[in-house]
Amino acid sequence: MGSNSSSLAELGSNEYLQKFVGKESIPKEDEFWKKLLSYSFDIPHTTSDARLLEEATLELCKSLAAQNLLTGNFCTLVEIFLERVSDLKNYVKTENHVNTWQTYNALFIIRRVLKYFLEHLSEGRVLQQMSVLSDANNDVPVSSQLALSDNQEPLKENLLQKLIHSLIKMLVEVPVLNFTYIIHLEAINTLLTLLSLQLYIPRIHNKSIILQYFMKGTCSEDAHILIKMLLDNFIKYEECPPELLGEPEESVSFLYGLTAAVAAGLWAVLTLGYGVKTTKDETKKNNALLANQSLHLVLVLTHHYTHDKGAHNPYRKALSTFANSQDGGLASHLSGQPPPPFKINFTNLYEAFCNHLNDDQTTLLLYSLLHQNINFRTFILAKTNIDLLLIPLLRILYDAQEKNSHHIYMALIVLLILSEDDTFNKCVHELMLKQVTWYTERAISEITLGGLIVLVVIRTIQFNMTRMRDKYLHTNCLAALANMSSQFHSLHPYVSQRIVSLFELLIKKHDKIVAQLRPIAAAQREGGLTQDQEMEQQDLLSDLAVLEEVVRMVLEIINSCLSNTLAHNPHFVYTLLYKQELFVGFKTHPKFQDIIQNIDTVLTYFSNRFDQYEGNNMTDNQVLDLIKQSILQWPRDRLRKFPELKFKYVEEEQPEEFFIPYVWTLCYQSSNLYWDPDRVELFSLNSAASN
Repeated sequence: MGSNSSSLAELGSNEYLQKFVGKESIPKEDEFWKKLLSYSFDIPHTTSDARLLEEATLELCKSLAAQNLLTGNFCTLVEIFLERVSDLKNYVKTENHVNTWQTYNALFIIRRVLKYFLEHLSEGRVLQQMSVLSDANNDVPVSSQLALSDNQEPLKENLLQKLIHSLIKMLVEVPVLNFTYIIHLEAINTLLTLLSLQLYIPRIHNKSIILQYFMKGTCSEDAHILIKMLLDNFIKYEECPPELLGEPEESVSFLYGLTAAVAAGLWAVLTLGYGVKTTKDETKKNNALLANQSLHLVLVLTHHYTHDKGAHNPYRKALSTFANSQDGGLASHLSGQPPPPFKINFTNLYEAFCNHLNDDQTTLLLYSLLHQNINFRTFILAKTNIDLLLIPLLRILYDAQEKNSHHIYMALIVLLILSEDDTFNKCVHELMLKQVTWYTERAISEITLGGLIVLVVIRTIQFNMTRMRDKYLHTNCLAALANMSSQFHSLHPYVSQRIVSLFELLIKKHDKIVAQLRPIAAAQREGGLTQDQEMEQQDLLSDLAVLEEVVRMVLEIINSCLSNTLAHNPHFVYTLLYKQELFVGFKTHPKFQDIIQNIDTVLTYFSNRFDQYEGNNMTDNQVLDLIKQSILQWPRDRLRKFPELKFKYVEEEQPEEFFIPYVWTLCYQSSNLYWDPDRVELFSLNSAASN
């Protein structure tokens, strides 16, 4: 960065950068600053690019950290940026690309320096680096002394607060155009960088002074507008202008009026060759950089102070209360509710989820809205084309082996939240799908959306049983099926088979554990157990208890269907009759006896109907026809009534313990920023990488 450089290797010896990080204090009016900011390079749009740039500037940042308390050069650069960004709207109106680009360049250097400070210094030291003031009498820079406690409010807006405030103002006031796209992206990256302190100091959490700057005072005044702007970026999903991702000469030609500027000696072009070319797949993934980083910033901002229902988090409150711009304001007025902080076109937001629901951050945002924003949840549940959202959601579960466990978990929670609504459960069994080609276990020409949900969830349970062995994943899968079970309608023969096959698989596992326990129990009766045998017994008993809970839930799902929608599911009855021997062994089991009684009543009724016909040589179609006829005479009051199966998702008491590491894991893995793994302490990078 700086004039007259041509490669990353030359940055360390660049005269302008050396002067910036050196011992000389440079006045704000010095022509040096214009020359320092007169450079152009390919933006680092991958983590590889960002890593190489950071490595090339490491010693420069180290030198600046050592000298800045004396020179105040970094604070001077921030002040220059603040002056420039205040004029940015005028630059945009007059299409002043050169000044816009120089403003971006200033911010890019600021972010790089801040990132180094946050990685290597305590928060107090970072704030000290940002508080270098100039003595009005002799222009000698001095360092202000900070004595802020964790809960102390700053008396006035300091330089760092001004920077945060100006970035938020710029994001909400300056339109995203071809030549402002990059500065919007850089502003979001800078805000993410400032919030990343907890990556390096996990225990700081909500005690961070920098985080408090975001949550309180002037920086929080436009919280609702910022969230709206970030969601708009996601909805629009604009790709980065190709000129910014192209070859060096393309980047140069992008700068409006650049040739004239160079001829006048006001602009010197620097092209950084990163040495690592981006693959076509990586380029495609990262093209919508602004939308991607906007999602990350929304998630980071809204997952703090969650235990207080967002009372101290204006960003979370805005996310949970915004409304549909297609609705009038009459509804909230009549209900006496306060007006929403902003409105967004829910149809456009819904379509954005349908089109881009393939990564963690999008799924997590969908979860956040469904869980927190009743307006959006009501809108989703009323959609007649809910299949457009559910199909990509089911694909996440279907491709579980390629996803991390958190992504699978969040997709399941979304499904669970939706399944809490009876209208949704009824609707999905009325939507007919044809040629679901991505479901490869069996060719299915036609199936209801509800049937497909059952298939994919059961497949997820079986995947979890063999790979992940996560008790909570089982629970959420079965809870979603349980919520749907009373509305099962027109179950496909294959869906019916998969439900019963799941029960059969569980029985085999149950019998296997019981068989393993028998010799241990015998040894216990004969002369006691060794320490290893005791540990094995405890593990087996624990596994058996979990398994019996799962078996019980599957039986309750079967019973719920038979009790509520037997008349609409002849194929399910057929499958149960075909596999009725599976239930015999549980008739006397104390944990299942009551629920098995209902299932046995149904099976006995239909078996007796078959006994009235001579011979057992009926074809499948004849058997099915007889079941349909017998259903007409089925006396529903013969079944014992059980409480309705209804499960509701409830967030943990301290959700930040899960969500903050998860959100920052996503930033680490899928943003275009680079985070030094040797300095990150918030989560295990080995675990994150394996996921």
